[in-house]
Amino acid sequence: MRSVATRKCLTTVTFFLLLTACALPSAWAGDVIDRIIATVNGHIILASDWNEALCYEAVLSGRAVSLFSEEDRRAVLDRLIDQELLDEQMKSASFKHATEADAAAEVAEARKLYPEAATDEGWRALLARYNLTEKMLVTHVEQQIDLMRLVDAHLRPAVQIDSKSIEAYYRDKFVPQLKESGAEPVTLADVSPKIRELLTQEKVSELMASWLQSLRAESKVSRPGLGEPPEEGIESR
Repeated sequence: MRSVATRKCLTTVTFFLLLTACALPSAWAGDVIDRIIATVNGHIILASDWNEALCYEAVLSGRAVSLFSEEDRRAVLDRLIDQELLDEQMKSASFKHATEADAAAEVAEARKLYPEAATDEGWRALLARYNLTEKMLVTHVEQQIDLMRLVDAHLRPAVQIDSKSIEAYYRDKFVPQLKESGAEPVTLADVSPKIRELLTQEKVSELMASWLQSLRAESKVSRPGLGEPPEEGIESR
C-alpha cells in the first residue's frame, strides 16, 4: 500500500499534468504521457479523458480550469465514472436521443458567457485555448443531454407529486421568498405547474443518486491513477 505522502504526490502530479494540458498548444499537449486514471467494469478512463472533461465543464461554466479545486477535479472524475455506468444502461433504454439542433442550442448559451465569442473566429480561438474544437464540444453536449433524458425516462414515471406537497411548498417557501424580495403576490393556481416541476426535478435528483449508488455497488470501479483501491462490487458483464 502506498504511503499517504506518496499518494498525495501522485495526486498533485496528476492535477498538474491535467492543468498544463489544457493550457498548452495541441502539439505540446500531445507530448504528455497518457495513462489510466480509472476503470469501470473493464472500460478505461484515461488522463486525457479526464482532462477533456475538465476543459468541457470549464467552458460551459465560464470558469478557467486553473480555478478548479482538487475537490472540483475529483467531482469531474466521479461524473465520468457515473457516465460510464449510465452508458451501460443506455443500451437497453428507450428515449429520444439528442439531435445536433439540441446540442447547438446549449452551445449557443455557452457562447453568451464570453464576449470574445461573438464572432465564429473568436469562439474557435477560445475553444482552442481549452484544447477543444466545436465538434468535440457538441459531442460532449449531446452525451450529457442523452444522459439527462435517460435518467428522466427511467426515473420520472415513478415520481408522483400530490397537491398537499405543492401547497406546502407554496406556503412555506414560495410565499416567504416573495415577501422577502418585495415582489407582488402570486396565487397558488398560477405557480402550481412550476412548483410541481421543481418538486419533480428534486425527487428525480434524489432517485438518481440512489440509482448511481446501486449501479456502483453492482459494478467494479477502480482508480489506479489516483493510487486508490478499487470500490468493491460485482463486476457486470
